[in-house]
Amino acid sequence: MEKITLDVKELCNLLGISQTTAYTMVRESSIPHFRVKGKILFNRNVIEEWTREQSLQHEMVSN
Repeated sequence: MEKITLDVKELCNLLGISQTTAYTMVRESSIPHFRVKGKILFNRNVIEEWTREQSLQHEMVSN
């Protein structure tokens, strides 16, 4: 069974971004995340939907 949450390292691998970028996005609240006892986590389904939305917004701006 696939995990429903990602930690920062797993998010970076999924999105192909650096950990510095991920932490910056968390700090700026520009990526959906939550914390459990101080650990930053991301819901895999939410991140997948968020990336689709970001892609659609980019396409609309580009056209």
